[in-house]
Amino acid sequence: MRLFIAEKPSLALAIATGLGSKNRKDGYYDCGDDIVTYCFGHIMQQCNPDEYDEKYKAWKMETLPIIPVKWKLKVSPDCKKQYNIIKQLVSKADVIVNAGDPDREGQLLVDEVLNEFGVFTLGNSNYKPVQRVLLNALDDKSVKIALSNLKDNREYVGLRNSALARARADWLIGMNFTRAYTLKARSAGYDLKLSIGRVQTPTAALIARRELEIKNFKPVEFYNLLVTWQTGKNSFGSTWQITDDCPGTDSEGHIIDRAIINQISKKIQGVTGTVIKVEQKPGKSPQRLPYSLSSLQIDAGKLYGFSPQQVLDIQQSLYEKKLTTYPRSDCEYLPENQLSDISSILNNIKSISDELYTLVQGADIKIRSRAWNDKKITAHHAIIPTTVKPDFAKLSSDEKKMYTLIARAYLAQFYPAKTFLTTTILTEANGEVFKTTGTVIQELGWKKLYTQAADDDTDEEISLPSIKEGEYVEFGGSEIKAGITKPPARFTPSTIIKAMKEIWKYVKDENLKSSLKECSGIGTEATRASIIETIQERGYVKVEKKNLVPTEVGFLLLKIVDENMTYPDITAKWEQDLDAISKRELPIKDFMAKQEGYIQNLLKNLDSIQIEQAKAAYVCPNCQKPLRRIKGSKGFFWSCSGYPECKTSFQDKNGKPNMEPKPKPPANGPKCPKCGKPLVQRKGKKAKFWGCTGYPDCKEMFWDKNGKPDMEDC
Repeated sequence: MRLFIAEKPSLALAIATGLGSKNRKDGYYDCGDDIVTYCFGHIMQQCNPDEYDEKYKAWKMETLPIIPVKWKLKVSPDCKKQYNIIKQLVSKADVIVNAGDPDREGQLLVDEVLNEFGVFTLGNSNYKPVQRVLLNALDDKSVKIALSNLKDNREYVGLRNSALARARADWLIGMNFTRAYTLKARSAGYDLKLSIGRVQTPTAALIARRELEIKNFKPVEFYNLLVTWQTGKNSFGSTWQITDDCPGTDSEGHIIDRAIINQISKKIQGVTGTVIKVEQKPGKSPQRLPYSLSSLQIDAGKLYGFSPQQVLDIQQSLYEKKLTTYPRSDCEYLPENQLSDISSILNNIKSISDELYTLVQGADIKIRSRAWNDKKITAHHAIIPTTVKPDFAKLSSDEKKMYTLIARAYLAQFYPAKTFLTTTILTEANGEVFKTTGTVIQELGWKKLYTQAADDDTDEEISLPSIKEGEYVEFGGSEIKAGITKPPARFTPSTIIKAMKEIWKYVKDENLKSSLKECSGIGTEATRASIIETIQERGYVKVEKKNLVPTEVGFLLLKIVDENMTYPDITAKWEQDLDAISKRELPIKDFMAKQEGYIQNLLKNLDSIQIEQAKAAYVCPNCQKPLRRIKGSKGFFWSCSGYPECKTSFQDKNGKPNMEPKPKPPANGPKCPKCGKPLVQRKGKKAKFWGCTGYPDCKEMFWDKNGKPDMEDC
């Protein structure tokens, strides 16, 4: 028997259909000699610290760092039934096929289940050969091709180890630093939990730093000189070129001294200019690449205002309807074996609208764009339409928009490159140089598909007169143009996705920028949207008018957490390491050793971090540190943030610390008949009573009777 283990039920159904049967059983599909079962994503979970050792139940600095000697996993409570079904099927199987999604997480979540059953352990009764199927689309044709091309699962051990290293590194960072920085913040009176993550923390910090740049920004007025030159009946504009040693400039090279620009303007009034250089360069803009998830999230965010998570959800729906390929792809290239699908896919696109019908008619299927490149393909390829014809009437409005966006990018591969001619003219007048640039589009090419859409790569066509070097031109007028420097824009969900992908632009160490350009960024295609959701849920950022704005807790993160955690430098380097692990160039044990050393060093430096005391509503009367309201096993109480050095605490009274002094027993007052300690009168919810001052060791109590304990009614 051959057993397929899919990542999720929808994938299992597609495989069962591809195998020619959909005989549904409890937790699996019976396909004759083949059985198809499924997980629900990660059905194995990392254990909590207290499941390694009881001492970790309480959050204490002295128990850090928490570094497991032997890592443990547990079955997710909601998945125990399915786990047992898979276990029984594994014991009966002759061959097992890992059918996780075609990425590192998909590889791991099936492999970790098989590892629990001993499938990879020689000598174990469950030791079995394991194969791998990579499904980039769920349409019948794609599934059948994938099923006929099974690989040895051992080829993907690097991919699995990469995901395993990522999971363990995230656990170490989260468990250790969430506790460490939360305890540090509470010691300064901040009543909160600071959730720390390998990716979420630098992402939240990126947004907070951008906000600080905006708040601290001081606008500056700058100037430039525009001059028109006359040649015969024709004229052309030019811009004065600021020299490197020009006085009155700022750090960005803007002229901020109006007197300088006035001086240049007077200098060239009525002067004849000389053309000192004419340069013409042909240019080409190759076809845009099809979409990866990140590039789709960026474009859909700009065009339709979709959040990254919305894009992923819509794509998942289209994928499960078999209309588009794997939605979490980080690749923008296509395999050459899919060239045979071009006509079928273009016919489907043609049916969407009259506009696309016309555009498909103008396509040339013989064109081979740079997207067709087997060397660029890893576990998956770009997101494109499948060969399944969409029934547009049955799609939601958002699904229609997304499918059309993907279809247009695919169609662009069968239009020629955009070609243009760029002309640069340099004119000299009275020792000053002026520059003119013009562009003439020779063929619009694939840009015909995007003439109605907002596109960053649209060049305005500027024609220039025919002119030669050495030719004289007459002064035709000038204008001093003023501008104001603008602050950086706030991040939106779409632009923060782009920033996470192009993280080399935001690292602190300038020397890292060149080496990190090839890095895939921080996070993955599958996790970036959820990271943005997470930092909102945890109170670090909020959305205001579609912009991501940090909260006070987000700013606090910058003040408290070590820079090594808030800047993306180390996280980006770790992503490089994870990529090296997936290529089997770096052993997982070496990567984990780095993580452990990093954690230990940061914890050692924690004492040196000085945090400004929080402005507290209530302070400890003994040490003046803020009091915190804590929920204990018997309800809320107030504790000094200086604990354990100061153990002052108070009962909670209507959300406030009850600082009223405890009643003292009267001199020569009644004594406890059991232990001999004084009794004290107290006020209960229903009536007054007398309690032993030896509480909690002695719990004797008596009702009050005319101001005295009623010893007869205990």
